[in-house]
Amino acid sequence: MSAGDAERPLLRQPNFLALIGGQLISISGERLTLAALYGLLLQHTGSFAQRGQSSLVLWMLGMAQLLPVLMFSPFAGAWVDRRNLKRVMVVSDTLRALLVVLVPACYLATHSVWPVNLLVFLLFTCNVVFLPAKSAITPEIVPPDQLLLANALLAGAGVAGTVVAVVGGWVVDHWGWAPALYINGVTYLVSVVSLLLIRYRPVAHAAAQEQRVSARGYLHEVAEGWRLVRSTPALVLALTALGAVWAGGGVAHVTATQHIARAAGALAGTERMMALMAVVGVGSALGIWWLNARGRHYPRHAVLAVGLVLAASGLACFAVSTRFAVFAAAALLIGLGAAPAFVLPETMLQQGTGTRQRGRVFSARDFLMRLLLLGGQTMAGIATPLIGTRSTLLLAAGFIVVAALGALWLGRRASAPGTPATA
Repeated sequence: MSAGDAERPLLRQPNFLALIGGQLISISGERLTLAALYGLLLQHTGSFAQRGQSSLVLWMLGMAQLLPVLMFSPFAGAWVDRRNLKRVMVVSDTLRALLVVLVPACYLATHSVWPVNLLVFLLFTCNVVFLPAKSAITPEIVPPDQLLLANALLAGAGVAGTVVAVVGGWVVDHWGWAPALYINGVTYLVSVVSLLLIRYRPVAHAAAQEQRVSARGYLHEVAEGWRLVRSTPALVLALTALGAVWAGGGVAHVTATQHIARAAGALAGTERMMALMAVVGVGSALGIWWLNARGRHYPRHAVLAVGLVLAASGLACFAVSTRFAVFAAAALLIGLGAAPAFVLPETMLQQGTGTRQRGRVFSARDFLMRLLLLGGQTMAGIATPLIGTRSTLLLAAGFIVVAALGALWLGRRASAPGTPATA
């Protein structure tokens, strides 16, 4: 980061523009991939006509996406910390471009989903190193006083990228899933070009890369990263707030979908679910705007706790109503309340760790969040048939309120050096 960049508005800094451009395109490509894979499974199963086969192939696809994070994230961070972060991101997106265009060829050659799932597994393995590298490089190319705004804009790019899920569905319906994957390959290559424009001098990372490390030493570095996460109150606070949103999202993915469908009918429920996802995005955008305009002046733990209470209130509104107008208001509330948990923890983790520790911390974050997502989905899958959608959603809302109280308590203990009390 040059002195000239530090004096410019964030959106006029070439490094940040290249990063956010690559991030937006990468997220868009990932959403397009998921839409195309769903289209492939529709074709393979005859529009899910055979219930047993359909459940199996959907489960296999979900595991191919989840297993790389659970298997490799606990150990990948130490590797990322010893590498050139820009190079990690460029190589990851290049490999993703290659993998997605191989999917049509493999399926057409074998008419089997097994090689497809193997490619998806490798695709999400690239994510395991891309995501912590992206989070770790941000504070190295953005001025410290603009870091919160940078993370807010990157989160906004993520919200914008999810819109491609709707566009991706149109592409799959009208052009087919294979052309959608070819388009996705091109988007990843465009992301590579954008990332290559970042001017980045990895002094600390280059020095670490030259050092040889034994297997025992590497495991020590991994354990050191987990010890840092566990022993730093500010990091525990950040992960508690973010974890509550991920676990609650896991419950909502399983239970709220059923609740809406039963209230409005299967077809109408699907249409309304897409509309409600858009409302959640609007709420998130408003929350991100407020956080940068006014929320930065309040204590972080208080902002996180209030946001979690708002998100819990939204889930409770879903639970007690069957009216779409209430669902829409609840979705707006959930997006508004969840926004601080997606922006503030990112900034807190970046500011609370050193340059050569961030890869490990963000890999730990990715592992824990996916584990909590899986836990929320599993809990919802068990609880919903037993106690119903309403009680399950209320139970999840109560869990999030408990996490909000925990955030208030942890905020009083958080005293990590370099972590200011306000956003």
